[in-house]
Amino acid sequence: MTGQLNESGRDLQFRHARTNRAWLDQSVSDDTLRELYELMKWAPTSANTCPGRILFIRTAEAKERLRPTLAAGNVDKTMAAPVTAILAYDLRFYEKMSKLSPTRPNAGARWASPLEFVQRMALQGGTLQAAYFILAARAVGLDCGPMGGFDNAKVDAEFFAPGSALESWRSNILCNLGHGDPAKLPPRDPRLDFEEASAIL
Repeated sequence: MTGQLNESGRDLQFRHARTNRAWLDQSVSDDTLRELYELMKWAPTSANTCPGRILFIRTAEAKERLRPTLAAGNVDKTMAAPVTAILAYDLRFYEKMSKLSPTRPNAGARWASPLEFVQRMALQGGTLQAAYFILAARAVGLDCGPMGGFDNAKVDAEFFAPGSALESWRSNILCNLGHGDPAKLPPRDPRLDFEEASAIL
């Protein structure tokens, strides 16, 4: 099915979308987080591998565990955000291929090695799904504050430690979620023109 977003939809997803750093005191429900995931999961990945994983950090206790992993400039806005999503990828994504690719019974074995290949596929697909996550969050009425200013190794050690249920996950991007405070948005930075960032051969 092919269609187009109207101008309002394009504004929501792109032209008026901002990286939020200040948050209103409004909670984000479990239902909204589920709605977000149920929307983003349909976007395509290579061979439907779907390696992206999400750990939603919402409680004060979980936020305190996250705090030491953050760059100094990201602490206050992350602590203030109603939810912080650790957008991760699963190095054992291939274990789900029997469900994700039921017509190809050997798909899991195909994607299980070598390790360098697995890591590249997991990172590429997980990063793609992180972008879908941001679009889906905006579509369900949330504002986003994606960021890379954190220590991946510390996040992985704290939340995805060996022996834990999530030991095969690896952190990629953090994304604060909630309802941004429009009064505290700075002026928007410019973007490159088509001719500066594109070529047609």
